[in-house]
Amino acid sequence: MKTETIAIHGGNIVNDPLNPVIQPITLSSTFGHQEGSMVYSRLENPNRKSLETVLAALEKGNDAAAFSSGNAAANAVFQALPAGSHMIAPDDMYHGLKSLLLTVFNQKIEVDFIDLTKPELLSDAIRENTQLLWIETPSNPLLKISDIQKLSKKAKKHGIRVVCDSTFASPVFQQPLGLGADLVMHSSTKYIGGHSDLVGGILITKEKDDFWKQIKNVQALAGAVPSPFDTYFLTRSIKTLPYRMKAHAANAAKIATFLDQHPFVEKVYYPGLEKHDGHLIANSQMQGFGGMLSFVIKGNAADADKLIDKLHYFTNATSLGGVESLIERRSRVQGVVPGIPEQLIRMSVGIENIEDLLEDLEQALGQF
Repeated sequence: MKTETIAIHGGNIVNDPLNPVIQPITLSSTFGHQEGSMVYSRLENPNRKSLETVLAALEKGNDAAAFSSGNAAANAVFQALPAGSHMIAPDDMYHGLKSLLLTVFNQKIEVDFIDLTKPELLSDAIRENTQLLWIETPSNPLLKISDIQKLSKKAKKHGIRVVCDSTFASPVFQQPLGLGADLVMHSSTKYIGGHSDLVGGILITKEKDDFWKQIKNVQALAGAVPSPFDTYFLTRSIKTLPYRMKAHAANAAKIATFLDQHPFVEKVYYPGLEKHDGHLIANSQMQGFGGMLSFVIKGNAADADKLIDKLHYFTNATSLGGVESLIERRSRVQGVVPGIPEQLIRMSVGIENIEDLLEDLEQALGQF
């Protein structure tokens, strides 16, 4: 099956004797004892099983584990590491996960944050106890592109496991397992959910090895699992994911070009632009450049806030990946971070009519 067909049929597992076309929501917390049945919904649920099945298929993986948030999914990976492990992560790692490592896992996991767009830096960061390389590409919010294949090859030479946060790309535009990663992670809150109305996370593995068994133990025993209701709607949302991603990317490409040519815009971060530092790598490992972009205006942080306030079709809110366009000055959310200009604006481009979005941006920028 091709991607679009997998998205529609891959998670539609119907066992109801009435033979409904769409799998119903199974809200029961427990199941009657019988051979081959599920036991308890913290351990397994029909809707969660469907979600995990379709996402494993989309990522060409062996198995998947759904969680109640993207942070919970990443947390399961960190908890599965042996005590005293060292890991390597990108210097611009998503701030929620970076904060998790620096607070909850402080003095439990040693972490070095390096620029993974420069694979040559990886060798110097590896220690005897390095167990994990965490890649995030495209990154948040600078849309930096890391070479998954090159980094994975270097890590494997040292027996280091590789996880790739592929949230910005979605399974439609990037499959890290085929490029050498052992695990791929998504915040399913974002493009997989696609409608800004639920929170979730997912891990997909290439192999069902001992490390994966540890992650599944964390999922089952710690219990940070999504509800049947949320997994049902995620599985439903996936049916339109390939076509939504194409629309997001088409709109984002046009907006990136428009902003790149505007006199009030200093720089645009979008891997689809040929001038982007990671364009060639993105072109080689992605099937589309996605719907996320960031840009820096020639004014200051206050000017960026004023610009956002003048927009009509872009909602000033955090998160991303919904059908509606969202925009925010990133430093207002994650604080001032070295290397990220305070006036940097991050945009999640929705699937509204592109002419409306461009007219809105033009009128807002025209007031400066």
